Formats: sequence, structure tokens, C-alpha cells
Amino acid sequence: MFQNNSTQDLLISLGIIIIALIVNWIITILNTRYLRALAKRTKNQFDNILVNSLETPLKVGVVLFAIWTAFQRLEMSESFDATLFKIYEILTVLNITWFVAHLINGLLNEYFIKKSERDTYYRHRFSLDSHFISLIKKVVTFLIWLIGIVTALNNIGLDLKAILGTLGIGGIAIALAAQDTVKNVFGGFTILLDGTFRIGDRIIIGEHEGYVEDIGVRSTKIRNFDKRLITMPNYKIVEDAVINVSAAPQVRIINNLGIVYDTDPEKMQKALVILEEIAKSNENVSKQGISTAFEEFGDFALIIRFVYFIQNPSDRYETSSAINLEILKQFNNEGIEFAYPTQTIIFDGNEEVKS
Repeated sequence: MFQNNSTQDLLISLGIIIIALIVNWIITILNTRYLRALAKRTKNQFDNILVNSLETPLKVGVVLFAIWTAFQRLEMSESFDATLFKIYEILTVLNITWFVAHLINGLLNEYFIKKSERDTYYRHRFSLDSHFISLIKKVVTFLIWLIGIVTALNNIGLDLKAILGTLGIGGIAIALAAQDTVKNVFGGFTILLDGTFRIGDRIIIGEHEGYVEDIGVRSTKIRNFDKRLITMPNYKIVEDAVINVSAAPQVRIINNLGIVYDTDPEKMQKALVILEEIAKSNENVSKQGISTAFEEFGDFALIIRFVYFIQNPSDRYETSSAINLEILKQFNNEGIEFAYPTQTIIFDGNEEVKS
């Protein structure tokens, strides 16, 4: 006899645990040879994720149940039984939490990571990169385990309000100690959720302009036109005005052309016609919104305002350069002269000198 338990009772309890280990061995064989193969035959990936996530928690659950059954049939002290029950409750909740965490991570891996690797449009549309996906997995895993641990502690009689209060105080202390980091993290979430810009977009923030290379947890990286990498804290981007050039459907070009004062009205009218025809003949220019106008009499030139829209923002410089060359060519052919700054100085002797 041991603690009022016979050798036979002890052996039976030990046998229950051994049977549980054998059951786990059978579960492993069934899962490896049959369930996984069966799941792979279906087009839906959820059953694959479920089978892979369920095996280990199921085997742990079998062992926990066997240990609980083995000790329940033995005579132990009340304090031992109470302690065993609390441990069993904690381990059971944590085992369920483990299963849920593995299942959610598997779903995130399948429907976010793998899909973003296969589909470039999907990756850029939702700004999915390694940093963002890693952040999502860590946050989700942390929340699942936090709920599981709090539930386990509450089940064994600890005050849930006190636990949450302690966590709240700890969270406040961490937030105060790392205010800039917290602001950057929330700024990163704001950028990603609002869709202000995405990886690959051309943006303007203050005096900086370039293409977005990465949207991280703490900062955003922009490659400017000098090929230099600019790293900006996320909270500054959220607080500043952001111009998303790539999101604009068209690019407006405004040219103010100065013509010499000697130009007669017929040539001025001819210049307006030429500008409109040049814009309409270019295939990259929208036929809507073309505007030419004799705007004002400047200090040393007659000012023409010429406005047009380039349909594809990426063709901005190539198109505007082609149009400017065509303007120069046709104005020279028609004898329309561009003005440059001049001054007329009048002396008392009625002699005029231009410079």
C-alpha cells in the first residue's frame, strides 16, 4: 500500500498513461499517412491547416486527460487534489490557446503571406510586406495568448479585475517609457489602414519626394530621385500633409510663355492655335482640359498661359519635353519670338539705350 493505494491501483493508473501514449502514437500514424493525404486532395487549404494545427494539441489533450483519470482513481490528500485540479485547468486552457494560436497563424500564413508572394497586385494593393505581416502575426499571437492566460488564471480563482488592472498599469508604464515608439507603431497602422500610400507609390512629404520602398513598424523608407534612401518616422508622416502623385489620374502641366511686345495680334492668335494643336496631336495628352490664353501684359513680355494634362504620370517628363521641343520648332518657323528681360534707359539728351 502507498498512501492508501494498492500496487494494483498504481499499476492501473500507470497503464492508463501508457495507453494514452499508445493512442498518441496511433494519432501520429493516422495523421501522417491518411488525414494529411486526404486533406491535400481537396482544393480548400483550410483542412490542411486544421490537420497540421490540431495534431500536437490533440496529443497533449489525450495525455492530460489520461493523467487526470489516473490520479482521480487514486486516493490522495484534499490539498493534492485541489492543486492537481488547478494545474489541470491551467494546462487545458493553455493547450486550447496553443491550438487556436497555431490555427490563426496558419491561416495568416496561407491567405496573407503566400498569396502576397504569388500575387504582386495583391501585395501592393494592401501594402503587404514582411514587416507588416510579421507585425500582424505577433500582435494576433500576443492577444490570443493574453486572453488564454487571463482565462486560465481566472478559472483557478484569481481576481480577473485585479489581473486586468495590473496589465493596464503595466501597459501605461510601457507606453510612457516608449512614447515615440508607440506613436510610430500607431502611425504605421494608420498609414496601412487608411491606404494613404502603398509600396511603389510616388509621394511628396514636405521637401521630400520619391518612391515608397518600405512601410515598417517604426518608419517608412522613401527613395528620392538622387537614389538616396530617406527614412521618416511614421508619426511625422501622419501629422504632415502627404501628396500621393501616383494616385493622381493625370498630371497637370502649366507653362507661362513670354512673347516679345513687337508681336502683332495675328501672330498672337497664331501662337494660341499652334499650342492647342500641339497638345491635341500628342497621344499622351488628354483631349480634355487643354487651355491656351493670352493672360497678361508682363513687365517685358506678352504672357501666354498654356495648360494641359498628361494621362500617365510616369510619362510626365518625356511628354512635356516633346511638347516643349515642338513649341520651339513651330514658333521659330512662324517667326514668333520669345521674350527675355530688357530695360529701356532714357537720358536727358533724348538718347535711348536698350540693355
